[in-house]
Amino acid sequence: MNNVNFTVAEAGPFKDLISTSQDPVPGKLYLKSKLGLTGMEVSLNQLPTGGSVPFYHSHRENEELYLFVSGRGEFQVDGRILEIKEGTCIRVAPEGVRTHRNTGSEAMVFVCIQVKAESIQHWVESDAVVPDEPVMWEA
Repeated sequence: MNNVNFTVAEAGPFKDLISTSQDPVPGKLYLKSKLGLTGMEVSLNQLPTGGSVPFYHSHRENEELYLFVSGRGEFQVDGRILEIKEGTCIRVAPEGVRTHRNTGSEAMVFVCIQVKAESIQHWVESDAVVPDEPVMWEA
């Protein structure tokens, strides 16, 4: 049965991203094409101990949200250096010039979500629709 309301992709354990993903570089797995995402790009990332992004970058239109899942390091944006660790969340505007590095003793794992800046013009908390049916978990 083909359900058009969702897609699923198995990325495998985050700890294995560096050895299994070549998309387009080791340690980075883009999900847009794998899931058919239409409003964002999401990547799963693993940066090995001592690893770093070897360049600065910014964007023309897209802001990025970095969600750090494990590891420790430093994030540099517009010349300011921020400590990062498990649970750190950083939003960077398109114009922000950024890079980051792993300064910890284990791999750094993070999720990066990229979306066009200002695309959520008006967020509506009551957007959720809750059907009048009980939750059922059947095998």
